[in-house]
Amino acid sequence: MSLKREIVTIDGPSGVGKSTISRQVARALSFTYLDTGAMYRAVGFQLQEEEVDFTDEAALEKSLQMIVLDLLPAVEEEDDVGVFVNGRDVSKVIRSPEMSMMASRVSALSPVRKKLTHMQQAIGAKGKIVAEGRDTGTVVFPNAAWKFYLDAAPEVRMQRRADQLRSQDKKVDEEELLQMIIKRDNDDQSRTIAPLCKASDAHTIDTGALTIDGVTAAILRVIQENSI
Repeated sequence: MSLKREIVTIDGPSGVGKSTISRQVARALSFTYLDTGAMYRAVGFQLQEEEVDFTDEAALEKSLQMIVLDLLPAVEEEDDVGVFVNGRDVSKVIRSPEMSMMASRVSALSPVRKKLTHMQQAIGAKGKIVAEGRDTGTVVFPNAAWKFYLDAAPEVRMQRRADQLRSQDKKVDEEELLQMIIKRDNDDQSRTIAPLCKASDAHTIDTGALTIDGVTAAILRVIQENSI
């Protein structure tokens, strides 16, 4: 009997298209899409709202105990998942570049990492999920049957993010955005707790060289060729 679980993990740095691709893969497989990044953004937003001192472990633990996090399916196919914290809809506010940086900060905190990892594992207990994040294949679901690591040059990711923000009528400083992406990469890769890294058994795909549909097709092909 295989020890592998019917789970797809899609990891990689910010801006490689993980969310869109994960949604497409989940839809094609009739699996549930788990956006772990949204969970960290939401917790980061709440801790910032409460002005919690990250160095005060007691205050941090107390705040985390009170956080109720709910993820709702996207209304439209290309929309992000709906995110509620303590009953408040934070779906849009957590998608800013600033909240991306905040997510990186809080994901390096052991209490936050522990709480959300347990939540993610509970969601994936029955399998049939596509989990997207930075450590889903290495820490959260090490026994996932299919693991992928998406990557692309920082400049490519910056341009994609800039285009996305402009489509939302937001002003963009491309150089500032590029530096934020490079800094987040460094922060995510150098942290001691669950750093961003490729699982040894993950398939690497350069999303800078393919279209979104091309990456999705490549992932589905690997899954089909390696059924469990």
